Amino acid sequence: MPSTAARVVLVTGVSRFLGARVANTLQADPGIERVIGVDTVPPTAPLGRTEFVRVDIRTPGIAKVISSAGVDTVVHLSLVTGQGGPRAKAKELNVIGTMQLLAACQRSPDMRKLVVRSSAAVYGSSPKDPAVFTEEDEAVEAPAHGYAKDTAEIEGYVRGLTRRRSDLTVSVLRFANFLGPGVDSPLTRYLAMPVVPTVLGFDPRLQFVHPDDGVEVLRRMTVEDHPGRFNVAGDGVMLLSQALRRAGRPHVPVPAQSMSAFGGLGRRFGGMPAFSPELLRWLMHGRVLDTGRLTAELAWRPKYGSEEAFADFASGFGRGAPLALLDRLAAAIGRD
Repeated sequence: MPSTAARVVLVTGVSRFLGARVANTLQADPGIERVIGVDTVPPTAPLGRTEFVRVDIRTPGIAKVISSAGVDTVVHLSLVTGQGGPRAKAKELNVIGTMQLLAACQRSPDMRKLVVRSSAAVYGSSPKDPAVFTEEDEAVEAPAHGYAKDTAEIEGYVRGLTRRRSDLTVSVLRFANFLGPGVDSPLTRYLAMPVVPTVLGFDPRLQFVHPDDGVEVLRRMTVEDHPGRFNVAGDGVMLLSQALRRAGRPHVPVPAQSMSAFGGLGRRFGGMPAFSPELLRWLMHGRVLDTGRLTAELAWRPKYGSEEAFADFASGFGRGAPLALLDRLAAAIGRD
């Protein structure tokens, strides 16, 4: 389709898994003259012809980079999902960082396109949710905690930018949870726990996005014009019980109020996640997205369905759990 040519592209969060993959994909496009990757820490893997600039998007330095390089397209991927570290710092990186970035985009006369990695977390998780969320649906219970709340705020700031700069092509992508080899997130750490706790009485419906499909969607949104909001998920749905059974993961149902005991042990034994309120609600109620708008817009379907994405991730799992750890978990539940 006709497009606003992306010649100088800036990718935020380039030192992280998704940002690095997107930058490497974009730099292979002969129509893109420059790819500039920014982050607060240097990348650990080679970025090819992508130019790395160490800058904190919470500071005015990001505006200097956009202005001096004549950036016309920004791909904003540097959202922190809350996988450890102080919550206040994550919120500052997500919300304040995005505000500074959008202000820089608004002031730049060269800017033509903005692609934003958002999250299906904006829909929340509630027992009153619709069976399937479309892009026109709103959260039944607005996210009030953590990454989900950050994402809702970020989308609000992006809508404000589109009103002030109606000439920009803005694409907002509400991704389901990424799942595949190399993905490190609260979800993958949860699934990799030696014993996976599930919430007694709940078996949520889940969807996943394979990184290969996520990168392809981001590439298409960058080199083509597809303004609007889009749900992004692999085809199909999995029950949590089905996923754990297929992966051979030891799991045990516990009351919701006992999940904190597992989170505490997980932090002591291997850096597993704390169970934030939004993660706990997702493990109870799940979330399913309608991706019809995306597939119609791109005339494309993901290579990996939710089941295939999970299988690719789970292929790296070991089997079983030490009996001693099971004993410690049981004792912790008894004390909770």
